[in-house]
Amino acid sequence: MKKTGAQIIVECLLEQGVDTVFGYPGGAVLNIYDALYEYSDKIRHVLTAHEQGASHAADGYARTTGKTGVVIATSGPGATNLVTGIATAYMDSVPMVAITGNVAVDLLGRDSFQEVDITGITMPITKHNFVVKRVEDLANTIREAFRIAVSKRPGPVLIDVPKDITAAVTEYTPAERPPASLPAMKEEAVQNAVQMLKEAKRPLIYAGGGVISSGSTEELIKLAEKLQAPVCCSVMGLGGFPADHRLFAGMIGMHGTYAANKATQEADLLLVAGARFSDRVAGDRKQFASQAKILHLDIDPAEIDKNVHTAYSLVGDLKQLLGSLSQGIPEERHDAWLKEMENWKAGHPVPPQDNGEYPDPMAIIDAVRARTCDDDIMVTDVGQHQMWVAQRYRFNRPRTFATSGGLGTMGYGLGAAIGAKVANPGRKVVLFTGDGSFHMNLNELTTLASYELPVVVMVMNNSVLGMVRQWQKLFYGYRFSQTDPHRKTDLVKLAEAFGVTGMRITKPEEVETVVEKALALGKPVVVDCRISPDCNALPMIPPGASADAIMMTMPDPTV
Repeated sequence: MKKTGAQIIVECLLEQGVDTVFGYPGGAVLNIYDALYEYSDKIRHVLTAHEQGASHAADGYARTTGKTGVVIATSGPGATNLVTGIATAYMDSVPMVAITGNVAVDLLGRDSFQEVDITGITMPITKHNFVVKRVEDLANTIREAFRIAVSKRPGPVLIDVPKDITAAVTEYTPAERPPASLPAMKEEAVQNAVQMLKEAKRPLIYAGGGVISSGSTEELIKLAEKLQAPVCCSVMGLGGFPADHRLFAGMIGMHGTYAANKATQEADLLLVAGARFSDRVAGDRKQFASQAKILHLDIDPAEIDKNVHTAYSLVGDLKQLLGSLSQGIPEERHDAWLKEMENWKAGHPVPPQDNGEYPDPMAIIDAVRARTCDDDIMVTDVGQHQMWVAQRYRFNRPRTFATSGGLGTMGYGLGAAIGAKVANPGRKVVLFTGDGSFHMNLNELTTLASYELPVVVMVMNNSVLGMVRQWQKLFYGYRFSQTDPHRKTDLVKLAEAFGVTGMRITKPEEVETVVEKALALGKPVVVDCRISPDCNALPMIPPGASADAIMMTMPDPTV
């Protein structure tokens, strides 16, 4: 059958099981938007206030569903506005397909109006990208983009489509989506890893985001229970192992628990599942897990020995690998090791931030947790509030926590919360953000209001740039350069101006009442939580230091 390039794009999206796209129209994508109008009964389009918000929404959609997020933007500034969102997805291995328009083929390279080389710009932050210069190549290019986005280690792919290609007509033949293929495992390699596990006396499992993207939570739980090994998670791995499980040691890394970080220094075997030893986990790479043999499981061979040298590694699908390991080992007992872990957990809790005058951010998080269930979704921006949520909120199921881990994107949260809510209408979605992050993309409040999305936005408003200011306390002699903006924005009035309900918490005794009201309202809400500017994200390991340097309290500035 004959179809235009724009119709082929939408037909191929339907082939891939896409039901929702996020984006913003413009001249170079008008043909695509005309096709979306034609297919509006089959694909929902969510219009955001800015293309960056659309890219983060596609990301939040993907993280909370496991499906590929799709975002559409016009040429030039529309395309470049996607860059931060694409990079965010790339760093956290989130499957995304970005479709950008461009000027007609014969205008490429002529500095035409709203022309930009978006494939050149995004080459370092995509798994692959394409420029389609023949309409006959369009369908297969889209199919290949979706295959690449989800195969092996997931990530974003960009397709740049000149406007004349979307108008051109060619023969379109439907095609079924092929099943995903998994790399074969070598049985001998698995048995070598099993032997390492059998010999361990103090095993520790470090789980990363790969556990979630591979859907291997059940396999991880089974292996941990058979091995009787404590489990710690990176920020990206939270929810991949239940926080309420007796073997959970907490988050690992710069702001991780004392128990998790201490265990890495005492373990004799560290099983790393789908994690990459980022500098926020292995600050001092030479001292990290210095007493342990490291067994690394990952889908991406490029991650093996990239940051930390391993004793042995298995490259493949994590679900298969963890399943094979749990089948291969007998029931183990490490009672003394687990008792030591329990003592570390009990003896070194996360220090409170309550000073009596201001609401305690941990109490606010506890109040939200008490009124949400394991399936509800928490989203954060980046900063102190992000670490507080990671430390305090008990994530028991995968894909219930959406946060920018690798790129650390302030302004990520509101768009991601929109995508999460659109994808999961039956689940509560709460965004925790800071006043610094919130100011970056607060324009997306109009999207919340326009679509009547009942997202609750908890703004941890300390009137400062909290995390950067904390570093200035620790490493720059309390010289607060540009981190005390004390913006005069009235967040309640701002929310109301956008058509969103505004609330405020100013005293500790208001926390329970306001959180209860906000979550019960069933409408988009912004809650201005006035916390102390001197709250800190603790524990903390200084950058580049080993876990032995963990700080449970802030040093006395007078000493």
